Amino acid sequence: MKTVLGEKIRAQRKRLKLTLDQLAEKTGSSKSYIWELENKPVVRPSAEKITRIAEVFGVTVEFLLDDGKQDFAESDADQVFFRRISQLDATKRAQLEKFLKAIDDDE
Repeated sequence: MKTVLGEKIRAQRKRLKLTLDQLAEKTGSSKSYIWELENKPVVRPSAEKITRIAEVFGVTVEFLLDDGKQDFAESDADQVFFRRISQLDATKRAQLEKFLKAIDDDE
């Protein structure tokens, strides 16, 4: 019996057309571990591992862990976007701000 988490991981992996091997490589996991996450009834990934999986999928950890949440909402996508910006180093953040200013000036 699969878990909701396992079904979400499989659905997101398929959405991105990733194989088990590719997702395993991107998350620093083994193929068998990803398979177990998708198919075993009780597998408890570490916080670090679930965070890495969420980053690869571009979703929030909350989306993956909340059994009641079946769709990734626009507000969830905004959270992922802003979290990525907050993780940028000062140089990349300045580049992004310059880019955004250029886009604003074109309008």
